[in-house]
Amino acid sequence: MSEPMDWLSRLLELVPVRGRLDLRCFYGAPWRIEQGPAATGEIPYHVVLGGSAMLEDPAGGRPTRLAAGDILLLPQAPRHVLHDGSGAPPVPAQKSERAHVTIHENAGTGDRLDMLCGHFMLSPPYDRLLRDHLPAQLVVRAADHSAATAPPGTGAQLAGLVSLMRLESAVEKLGGRAMLNALSTALFALTLRLASEAEAAPTGLLALAGHPRLAPALTALFQEPGHPWSLPELARLCHMSRATFARHFQESLGRSASELLTDIRMTLAANELRKPGLSIGAIAETVGYQSEAAFQRVFKQRMGMTAARWRREVQSATET
Repeated sequence: MSEPMDWLSRLLELVPVRGRLDLRCFYGAPWRIEQGPAATGEIPYHVVLGGSAMLEDPAGGRPTRLAAGDILLLPQAPRHVLHDGSGAPPVPAQKSERAHVTIHENAGTGDRLDMLCGHFMLSPPYDRLLRDHLPAQLVVRAADHSAATAPPGTGAQLAGLVSLMRLESAVEKLGGRAMLNALSTALFALTLRLASEAEAAPTGLLALAGHPRLAPALTALFQEPGHPWSLPELARLCHMSRATFARHFQESLGRSASELLTDIRMTLAANELRKPGLSIGAIAETVGYQSEAAFQRVFKQRMGMTAARWRREVQSATET
């Protein structure tokens, strides 16, 4: 059994995430940004440092206004459109390369936008565990937009991290690119932490984490995925009846506890298959399957290939 670990740390151990800052945008209105859909295994992010932006609803609903201090993650990596809200034709932007970041700037004279744009990289098929269990669109606000004035807590930590990103992207210091990418990686974890602490946490894993009575089950599933968890056992952990637990879990995640457990197990199995000394039967038992045939069937269904093929492809990629 692995050492005790909170669910988010365990998730990021199972699904390694690397961040990269791509652009810093300085736009005067009118302006417009169209991006995506992102490449497989990428999650775009935007951090509004100054000014504001309107995020179009792809379904045609009302746009979402982003203000200074807002951080936007798009786990489903869709095509997305941001603009100043005026509806006027955008002033073309010019690109300039600096040592650590690319700058986009236009000659617009209206309200000014200062925004960082980047993406998080995940190795497929590990990204399934994040894409399927995070909201399609996630917006959080760094407390008070300033680490100096924000009350103690995750919001202040996030504000401090954003301040560091702003500074590193504005100067050309030794190791700046490495710093910006490392800070981007930390941005992912802090954004999820803050979202899970919100009074009205969004759907998915964040809603489970923010539900005080369901959190013990979430931790248990990530901590011991090889355990033969049953619905009554998980319900007892949460001090609920089976029916109440199942209903609350489904309402929060949009999926059952057994579906989440299967996704965690398959992600763990994909990691274990990287180890050449372990047989597929041993891995099946490690992740909670007494029957290798049952494990093989579920792995192929969830990962799109057999466990043996997955192992060959991983080993081939390592050797090249």
